Amino acid sequence: MEDDRRWKVLKSEYLIKRPWLTARKDCVQLPSGVVNDEYYVLEYPAWINVIARTEDGKYVFVRQYRHGIGETSYELCAGVVEASDESPLVAIKRELWEETGYGEGRWTLLMKVAPNPSAMTNYSYSFLAEGVRKISTQHLEPTEDITVHLLDEEQVLELLETGELKQALMVAPLYKYFYNKTVKNIR
Repeated sequence: MEDDRRWKVLKSEYLIKRPWLTARKDCVQLPSGVVNDEYYVLEYPAWINVIARTEDGKYVFVRQYRHGIGETSYELCAGVVEASDESPLVAIKRELWEETGYGEGRWTLLMKVAPNPSAMTNYSYSFLAEGVRKISTQHLEPTEDITVHLLDEEQVLELLETGELKQALMVAPLYKYFYNKTVKNIR
């Protein structure tokens, strides 16, 4: 039986509540009785991404600028689960269609991970979509500047090897996917 080591929240105060940034300061008591007056937590909605493969085996990637690191890089299609989305799967199907114009195919959940469980409240869901096809044009928001790229497996592996893929929550499912594909022979 596992030992429940939850902290008791004695007080909680929101420092900022904005659409893309919600932060709170908690006063918590640890099981040992120690009180930490300042424990900061970032609240985020669930994040989603997808390894999407076309009917002819190409991988659907996007390329966009990321202001936090000041670089433009390749990424998997990704986004957040919005309040109107019924599930992470519904959300990522919407994001793939909006960002790339691709859709349909066979979808499975590849992994669910916590981006930073010590200070963030959300999970990131990574899906595998096989046999997707172009069904429309992009439907970008005014703040999005995204280009779509169809890559073959060798190009994706090269991006992983050279460190050109920057987003850790996209690198992890890609490594799991290729591990399953090559070592475990799972398709």
